[in-house]
Amino acid sequence: MKIFISGASGLVGSNCLKHFTEQGVDAIGSYFSYPTSNTVYFNTLDLNDEKNFDVDAFRPDVIVHCGALTHVDYCEDHPEESYEKTVTSTKNLISLALKLNARLVYISTDYVFDGREGPYMEYAEVNPLSVYAKHKLEGEQLSLNASEKNLVLRVTNVYGNEERNKNFVSRIIEQCLNKQKLTLKLPLDQYATPVNAWDVARAMYLLLKDDHMGIFHIASTDWMNRIELALNILKYFPEAEYDLIPVTTQEMKQPAARPLRGGLLKSKFSELYPAFLYGTVDSFVQRFVK
Repeated sequence: MKIFISGASGLVGSNCLKHFTEQGVDAIGSYFSYPTSNTVYFNTLDLNDEKNFDVDAFRPDVIVHCGALTHVDYCEDHPEESYEKTVTSTKNLISLALKLNARLVYISTDYVFDGREGPYMEYAEVNPLSVYAKHKLEGEQLSLNASEKNLVLRVTNVYGNEERNKNFVSRIIEQCLNKQKLTLKLPLDQYATPVNAWDVARAMYLLLKDDHMGIFHIASTDWMNRIELALNILKYFPEAEYDLIPVTTQEMKQPAARPLRGGLLKSKFSELYPAFLYGTVDSFVQRFVK
């Protein structure tokens, strides 16, 4: 199996590149705005960019689309850029996959739901609330309609090892290890299912290896709000100095609406792979404390 990963310098993409390579897969990962030592340049917004890695010559069996604009509030204020970086990039990779007869893996989100009745199964009715969410859903639908071989993985609150430590969990750990004071103003009414990007990569590999298709939810056993998530990290750093300020989503006045009771249920995946054990926020943080 040969796999090309778009957005491999980011959180999910870098974990996919590492895991696939360790499994003996011939995998190449690309970057767009942030280069890393093990990635090649590829512009998903312009397939004719002369600097692009030659995907045609590589001839992958699978194209994994991890590149995305994930700043939800920024997307709300910049809908055209959001469309370009989420929908247009997906259309371009779909056309590339069809030309190469490759499968496409599209990474989506629990934001395709309205957050009234979560956590959600795959068959739950979608109802995106924000510009970001609507564009992610459009990307899903384009991917699934393009080929029955394609795979959509919905994830949320992804954390884990990455070069820039941009994710919420890693940032708190880094600040605690550096003995920086934290000021955390967090919503107490936004619930989700945090998942380690390493588990996303492991789950994706199994689904691809066994030729599964359609929509799968990838989530751990954790289901918590942002306050609980922060405290689950901070409990391992008793010397940490921090101000934790609980607020409601309404009080935060964020430009984009959030699905409050969000999160995902992984039973469809777990029924296929009952021996697959997900990590938790606790197990991830413990490695840094040790």
